[in-house]
Amino acid sequence: MTPFTEASGASESERSSGFDGHVRKLMTWHFGQDTGSAFWLGKKDLLGFDPVTDIAGLADLVRFPDVSDELRTVPAQDLIPRGLAGRPFRVYDSGGTTGAPKRIVDSGYRARILVWARERLIASGVPADGNWLHLGPSGPHVIGFDVSRYAALGGGVFYTVDLDPRWVKRLLAAGREDEADDYVQHLLDQAEIILDSQDIAVLNTTPPLLEAICARPKLLARVRDGVRAIVWAGTSISAESLHQLEEVFFPGQAVVGIYGNSLMGVAPQRPAAPGDDAYPAVFEPFPETTRLELVDEEGRLVEYGQRGRVRLHLVAEEMFLPNILERDSALRLAPGPGSTVDGLADIQTYRALGDVRIIEGVY
Repeated sequence: MTPFTEASGASESERSSGFDGHVRKLMTWHFGQDTGSAFWLGKKDLLGFDPVTDIAGLADLVRFPDVSDELRTVPAQDLIPRGLAGRPFRVYDSGGTTGAPKRIVDSGYRARILVWARERLIASGVPADGNWLHLGPSGPHVIGFDVSRYAALGGGVFYTVDLDPRWVKRLLAAGREDEADDYVQHLLDQAEIILDSQDIAVLNTTPPLLEAICARPKLLARVRDGVRAIVWAGTSISAESLHQLEEVFFPGQAVVGIYGNSLMGVAPQRPAAPGDDAYPAVFEPFPETTRLELVDEEGRLVEYGQRGRVRLHLVAEEMFLPNILERDSALRLAPGPGSTVDGLADIQTYRALGDVRIIEGVY
């Protein structure tokens, strides 16, 4: 069982949003014999409580164990709810930053949240139409699907490169920094070929690769002159570095961030709210299914303005992932106008968790 046994109290805004009712409804779904997944149904009798009768809402989700490590080895078929067995599902991998990759399954949920996320991006200055270049992971990583969906929703074309983030992490872990640098240049070469020949409205990439672009004058000029917006995600970035990107290197473009990963989905940068001027980017998750809590070492919510570790509760029809401790810390900010979820600012990735060294690399 999870060591965090003290339930954190939901705020009044969270309760009024109906999220508690959503949680109760999904407990019936995920622990119903005809609708739940083999994974969660197999745990039901081991939990020490009845999820259907004993989980009243958000505050009770800390009673569940953190099952994220099990996602490295569980058969992906066991994650699919029986009630959705007739749908086509895809399997996506995490980046493997904290060890072997974790896996999720997805049918239509990810596409649904991307419609919402795209509206947030547009509100922050990303064009509603045009082609996208994804200078980021391909292969089993869900981010490639995300970016292709953004492009398609705006009637644009999706371009990408060959990028294996695990290879970069492996090189860095082995102290082979020169080879990692060569690989980064290989990625930039691919991007430059596309930018030289195609009309790209939005560049989606990571902070380390943006910094590498800034060190190549020709490529930097091509991005400045031809790209209308830059969306960054995948790794942490300091406030100072983000300020440099926005004000010095790309002053004519919208530079917009997304916080997220394979498990939680996406938490786009929100439009500026009162008090946000102290932070270069504040992120909010999809309010219908997701809560990101910032907690102290005992698992209690920290106060607004304080730093805590990110704890994820994902309560969706396709995936149920409660009480997941993430690899990041952040500052907790109050919800923006009209919002029911807290904001997260100044996100930082731990350099180690227990005996696991965390290497971000390029993603």
